[in-house]
Amino acid sequence: MAAAPYNYSYIFKYIIIGDMGVGKSCLLHQFTEKKCKLNVITINITSNNQLMADCPHTIGVEFGTRIIEVSGQKIKLQIWDTAGQERFRAVTRSYYRGAAGALMVYDITRRSTYNHLSSWLTDARNLTNPNTAIFLIGNKSDLDGQRDVPYEEAKAFAEENGLTFLECSAKTSVCLSTIFLKFAFL
Repeated sequence: MAAAPYNYSYIFKYIIIGDMGVGKSCLLHQFTEKKCKLNVITINITSNNQLMADCPHTIGVEFGTRIIEVSGQKIKLQIWDTAGQERFRAVTRSYYRGAAGALMVYDITRRSTYNHLSSWLTDARNLTNPNTAIFLIGNKSDLDGQRDVPYEEAKAFAEENGLTFLECSAKTSVCLSTIFLKFAFL
């Protein structure tokens, strides 16, 4: 009996987009490896909760995979974490092609990352197929006491733009699996 060439029935490509420092890489690593790179590296944060320039950031894209099971079917998720820095946007735009879903991430403690969502949404809608599912993800829900973007405001933005909205914490894994499982059902 010959072995099957793959141990999954479907493959879906997702992209993670948003400003630098919102936790996109941490979302990727926490979901695919069950660990957050923030536990391994030291990140300096200024008094206004901004990441310092000397901390490592994604250059171009990072990539991770995980196989999940939905309704008895194994699905391989390819997850592309794009750099949030403006200087890499031209490079990362090519990764939007063929995406089944986009996670548009902002940091609930940094209003500036929320204010840039319209630009990220424009890219997602212009560079993906019209059937691509787009999720709005408010990351760092573990820092609720430092919240700068009210939940209700982000939820209203999501509803106005036809997006699915969730808040999560890549650091604590709260709601992280829910995000990717919801994508698999869309």
